[in-house]
Amino acid sequence: MSESDQPLAWRLRSIVGEENVFADEPMSEHTTFKVGGPADLFVTPEDPDEVREVLLACDEAGVSRFVMGRGSDLLVSDDGYRGVIVSLAECLVGVSVDGTEMTCQAGVDLREASEMACELGLSGLEFACGIPGSIGGACFMNAGAYGGCVADVLKSVRVLLPDGSQETIGVDDLNLGYRRSRVASDGLVVLSATFALEKGDPEKIRATMDDLMRQREEKQPLEMASAGSTFKRPEGYFAGKLIMDAGLQGYRVGGAEVSRKHAGFVVNAGGATAADVHAVIEHVQDEVERQFGVRLEPEVRFLG
Repeated sequence: MSESDQPLAWRLRSIVGEENVFADEPMSEHTTFKVGGPADLFVTPEDPDEVREVLLACDEAGVSRFVMGRGSDLLVSDDGYRGVIVSLAECLVGVSVDGTEMTCQAGVDLREASEMACELGLSGLEFACGIPGSIGGACFMNAGAYGGCVADVLKSVRVLLPDGSQETIGVDDLNLGYRRSRVASDGLVVLSATFALEKGDPEKIRATMDDLMRQREEKQPLEMASAGSTFKRPEGYFAGKLIMDAGLQGYRVGGAEVSRKHAGFVVNAGGATAADVHAVIEHVQDEVERQFGVRLEPEVRFLG
């Protein structure tokens, strides 16, 4: 952290407390790829008001900031991030239930939300039982799997607008589509989300979740660090099949490789750097485009 960042660090500590501001924090400890250099400052606000004050302080200081959840879709540069990472996954983890509606703060693990719903006999979040990520991130990208997605069960989100005000936005006004949302396009920060679920038999819900997890374990390289599916599904194709047909399964740079178990995953096979991962992603894009005329779009977000 440079000396010019010190005044901002002091202000952030006054907002969230000394124990919630970390300097030169290695991002490899906060991403599912397990790679990434240090962030100048890593801040963990404890409530929505602190989130707003932290972002305002960064903007007033003219310092770049990035709001993250559980880092399940991030590839952070080996050089790290010059600015402030605001992590919502550490403290914004409250959950409340009103009948068949469940409201989760942005940092709640999506898989844990699915588990809680099951225990309460609430159906609708079964598809999410194996998706690594936070509620906020799930709303940001309309996360989905096995025929279900956030848009199917989301009722509304409470967001922080760019001007610092808060608003509750109904699902119909979120422009949710395949891996897209108004949250992403309009620069909104999810503070919490309310899901409209249905009463169900806990045993049947559990059986569905167990079946989905079995499918994941059989088909996906869950034993290796990754960001899940590396590429979005191109219209009319499947990314994994294109990559496999291009002969790229097992392609490796350093410690990063195209998974031999599922070609749609680029994994950290051990000791990978962010540069290794990025090189594999670029090579796959170039080769698939050369062979099939399809340019794969990463589902992973690049930072730093």
